[in-house]
Amino acid sequence: MASQDFADRPLRKLVLFDVDGPLTKPRQKAGRDVIEFLEKLKQKVVIGFVGGSDLNKINEQLSFEGKSALERFDFGFAENGLTAYKLGKPLATQSFIKFVTEDKYKKLVNFILHYLADIDIPIKRGTFVEFRNGMINVSPIGRNATIQERNDFQKYDKEHNIRAKFIEKLREQCSPENLDLKLTFSIGGQISFDVFPNGWDKRYCLQFVESEGFEEIHFFGDNTHKGGNDHEIFEDSRTIGHTVTSSEDTKRILTDLFLSS
Repeated sequence: MASQDFADRPLRKLVLFDVDGPLTKPRQKAGRDVIEFLEKLKQKVVIGFVGGSDLNKINEQLSFEGKSALERFDFGFAENGLTAYKLGKPLATQSFIKFVTEDKYKKLVNFILHYLADIDIPIKRGTFVEFRNGMINVSPIGRNATIQERNDFQKYDKEHNIRAKFIEKLREQCSPENLDLKLTFSIGGQISFDVFPNGWDKRYCLQFVESEGFEEIHFFGDNTHKGGNDHEIFEDSRTIGHTVTSSEDTKRILTDLFLSS
């Protein structure tokens, strides 16, 4: 049975957005043009964000003129939906640490830190391992890098495959012969990759919207290729996936879909 919470929308359709890429430049705030576009879109369809970052970081990017991300969007899914909200109210959370146990988590982080110490890259900054509620984020350069340093590392990584090689080593470490952890490693953004239990990718958020009776669920992401952190939800049979590289791409496609008539 369809929910009546969104009976005011002319179209029974949901549009979900990854944050970096489809709505903003990596780790930057959404522009006024994007916010105003979303307000117009919200008059037609239901909208939600689904990002890998924690809610505080997403809110920094999507809040505007005193209005938070959870106030601007109907659904809010931080950490792939492991922290979930509907109409500003919390739905559920999951804990990475409970899943892996403290002992195995400590061994995993120790391995990561040893590996990071031995990586020879042009610069290193700070916050190499960021613990989140439903995952950890690993950055060889460190999340404290400036925008220019992020851009430079992204180019360096494309040439030297720093993150991809790191992930291969982690897969070996998490094999049944070692830590025996069933984890997914997903490259996203410019400088890092996410580590989370199998099945806790962005598809996780879909369980919260399946009962709403939407005719269509659209997803907009930039890392939709295999190994990217948008790939699984982009390919899911429950969604209509759109690959975009900028907010301009996103606005153009959505205008054609819902706002041109």
